[in-house]
Parts: sequence; C-alpha cells; structure tokens
Amino acid sequence: MADQENKNRKRSPHRETPEEKQFDERTVQVDRVARVVKGGRRFRFRALVVVGDRKNRVGVGSAKGADVTAAVNKATEVAKKHFIIVKLYKGTLPHEVEAKVGGAKILLKPASPGTGVIAGGVVRAVLEAAGVSNALTKSLGSSNKTNLAYATIDALGKIIPADEWITRMKKPESETNDTKKVAAKKTKESK
Repeated sequence: MADQENKNRKRSPHRETPEEKQFDERTVQVDRVARVVKGGRRFRFRALVVVGDRKNRVGVGSAKGADVTAAVNKATEVAKKHFIIVKLYKGTLPHEVEAKVGGAKILLKPASPGTGVIAGGVVRAVLEAAGVSNALTKSLGSSNKTNLAYATIDALGKIIPADEWITRMKKPESETNDTKKVAAKKTKESK
C-alpha cells in the first residue's frame, strides 16, 4: 500500500501553487520604436508599466525589449525597484499638490468620500495602484503618457502628512526673551 502511494507521488509532476499577485501591475503603454542602421530600421518595443500594492506603495517603470513581453517584464522590474510611499488620509490626499515633468503638469486635489478617482488614463492607473480611492486631478500642458506618469509620481512624493503640517508660527526665541526682559524691567520699576 505504501509502495503504491510512493509510485503515485513520483509519477505526478511537481506542481507549484500559483503565486498570489501581491502587486497590481498595469501596462499603460506599449510603443514600437526604431533605430536606423545601415541596412534599414531595427524595431524594438518600449513599455510603460505602473506597479502598486493598493496600500500606499507605487512605482512607474519604462523599458525597452526585443518583443512586447520582454519590454513589459523589464519595465515591471524597474517599477518595483523605484517604489515610493504615498501618505494618504482616509483614502484621499491630505492636501493639494502639483508637479511638472517635461511639458506635462499635473494637479492632484483631495476629494470627499464617494467621489472616486476623477482622472484620465495614466494618472488614474497610478492613483489606483497607490490605493487612492477619492481624488480630483487635472493634467495641464503635454499629454505625453510617460511624462504624466512620472509627474504623478513626483506629485505623490511631495505630499506632506497631516501630522507634519505647521499650523501655527512659533515666535523666535529672541523675541520671547526680549519681551520677558521688558516685562521683568517694568515689574522692577513699579516696585
């Protein structure tokens, strides 16, 4: 009986459980690019990929390869190496932020719950991969997808969490010491 079980185990191919995807990988754009050489054109493919965990980590990568799958795989690896951590507040952005890369300018604004992500193509992919559930966006200037993706990443990197905001101006110590001296002088004179 035990021999039969061992034979069955040996015959069955070793099956690995499919690995769960821990990252949301989105291929935003694939272009065919060419370089001109003496004998004609040599074609390759360039892929733009957004990778995120939907829990405030996101990265963008762009890479070239001989075929589409090679380009996408390389771009995914580049994106995973360049993750940024996005500081969110209740599923939205804590404040307005804007950034510019090349000719592409992006404006990101917080939105109330239930609004959703109001954004186009590339910007939507980056925000959703980062885990933003409510936001308003506006892209200005160039519509170059690569520049828009990197501008969005740049804007998300500029976000300052609410606990680091400066809400009151502190008086410089020299002013407070001077006022204390004046007050002390007045009390001495009144005595």
